[in-house]
Amino acid sequence: MSATGAEGEPLDHVVVNVLHDMDAAAGLFTTLGFTLTPRGHHSLGSINHLMVVPGAYLELVGLPAEGRQRAEVRDSPRGLNGLVLRSADADATHARLAQAELAPLDVVSFSRPVEVDGEQTAAAFRTVRVPDALFPAGRVYFCQHLTPDLVWRPDWMRHDNGFAGFAHFTIESPDPARDSAIYAAATAGTRRDTDVILPDGLEIRLRSGPRPRFAALGLRFDTLAPLAERAAALDGVEWQEVSATQALLDLPSCDLRIECYTTTDPDGDVCS
Repeated sequence: MSATGAEGEPLDHVVVNVLHDMDAAAGLFTTLGFTLTPRGHHSLGSINHLMVVPGAYLELVGLPAEGRQRAEVRDSPRGLNGLVLRSADADATHARLAQAELAPLDVVSFSRPVEVDGEQTAAAFRTVRVPDALFPAGRVYFCQHLTPDLVWRPDWMRHDNGFAGFAHFTIESPDPARDSAIYAAATAGTRRDTDVILPDGLEIRLRSGPRPRFAALGLRFDTLAPLAERAAALDGVEWQEVSATQALLDLPSCDLRIECYTTTDPDGDVCS
């Protein structure tokens, strides 16, 4: 397995699994100053809200109260649960993964209804996955957007807390060197020690830990003051200022740690 760097896929989105607690999670993120898209209902049996920035988005995914229940969401743990890379062509991504001997599964097509300017339409996608055993820390897959204009809308990319982009994605592993090689092969990213750098600059950070897990998400904000003020007003939310340009935000109800940076912090100024 080898990584080729520039030919790889950039970040598309990061998934936070909230299972059957979507109402509470959506309310929490709204109160923290994120702009959430209207609730989506996937044809596969899940629901979601997005927090969109140029080029990528953070997704809350959960299960509907009734009806079909999407197995991969139902059977996954709460919290940081999906690392999704952007594919310009799902068939080409499938071929690249096959050439890297990563045994990709068949391309899957699905859609979800979207309300735009009061009218119902459908956002459509094609995804490529690899066997779960390759990534025991959480779900990793590739997404081709057939209708990107229905996701990246200007009014959805304005956030009261200044959310501006993604900095890094931290993964714990009993064997960071081994897993770094697999992530590099899958993403065609560039290895730097045990980190993998995607073509858009996002850092996938592999760190030593007792078990495989997605450990933390690094996000960029124009300034940390609005988020700090909102977090301080909430019960069950932990905010720790590290410096003028860095802070930790822990959301126990979502089993989620967000490492927050301003856009001027060197650790945060890597991916928009």
